[in-house]
Amino acid sequence: MASRPARPAGGLTGTPGRRAAQPPRPGRQRRAQLHPGAWWLWSLSLGTAATRTTNPLLLALLVSVSAYVVATRRPDTPWSRSYGAFVKLALAVILIRLVFAIVLGSPVPGTHTLLTLPELPLPAWAQGIRLGGEVTAEALTFALYDGMRLATLLICVGAANALANPSRLLKSLPGALYEMGVAVVVALTFAPSLIADVQRLRAARRLRGRPDNGIRGLLHVGLPVLEGALERSVALAAAMDARGYGRTAQVPPGVRRTTAALTLGGLLGVCAGTYGLLTAEGAAYGLPVLLAGLAAALAGLKLGGRRSLRTRYRPDRWDVRAWLVVASGVATAALLALAAARDPAALHPGVVPLVAPALPLWPAAAVLLGLLPAFVAPDPKELS
Repeated sequence: MASRPARPAGGLTGTPGRRAAQPPRPGRQRRAQLHPGAWWLWSLSLGTAATRTTNPLLLALLVSVSAYVVATRRPDTPWSRSYGAFVKLALAVILIRLVFAIVLGSPVPGTHTLLTLPELPLPAWAQGIRLGGEVTAEALTFALYDGMRLATLLICVGAANALANPSRLLKSLPGALYEMGVAVVVALTFAPSLIADVQRLRAARRLRGRPDNGIRGLLHVGLPVLEGALERSVALAAAMDARGYGRTAQVPPGVRRTTAALTLGGLLGVCAGTYGLLTAEGAAYGLPVLLAGLAAALAGLKLGGRRSLRTRYRPDRWDVRAWLVVASGVATAALLALAAARDPAALHPGVVPLVAPALPLWPAAAVLLGLLPAFVAPDPKELS
């Protein structure tokens, strides 16, 4: 009987003393990823920081910080390609704001007239509104600063949409917010899928030698895109129905009424506390009412989770890196809010008289704290 040949020492590879490289297990790879809620809290903190200033240099620095983090930590997924669409939307917002300032005028007075448009006379009840007239450099500068603030906020939201996995974010929501979270996740994932469909159809038309620009190209591309969106909606509805979407557990009527009272009262408390913090008269009661409202709303969400019949498979863990990412964004927002209170002239440069904005040093250093996720978050290339 022939003897069995000896197996090499290196295992299946045949290389002595070495083992074949094993791919990382899915569980270990998921634990290495950052919690999606950390990305959203970080980006919303940067957006909050953008609302505290109209300095174009600080706003440009915030956009640069978010763009660098997205470029270094963005995974190769369909939803991560939506960042460019948010940037284009932000540029459109700035352009629309400037057009409104030119056509409808601005309440900011100015002495540097750039051009004079034909002015349309309006009736007496439309006082404060004008069509045409003088367009000053001060009015355009004020409109540019205001548009850049909103554009920066949109870009920060786009950074969260490009970095966070929507399905994993849905799994991390409390049970009471599951249905609402599904609607938000579907809305967030629809835009990247729509952009991918448009790019695919335009490329196919170019390969066939057909026009893909203009009204004709838009009409020929729009119908297949809408058809694909309808098919995805029907398939999603069937999948959700097959998985028991919308099932609720039976809870006592007293628990339901307590949940509704806590949630509604908590939201009213949050609104009242926020209003108190934003006004000078309510500074004394604003913070206590806000904290009480948050506590009541969280208690209502906790009780409302009893009606949701769902389990979590391999839930995402909130580790030290997630805390560092959130802390960097919160620190940026807090320091810019403090700078806006102590030195409002630096964070809100004036336009009358028209002067060049300066970059304040320590608010700029606070914005650079937002770069921390680029160094502590896991590299998506190592996880793939």
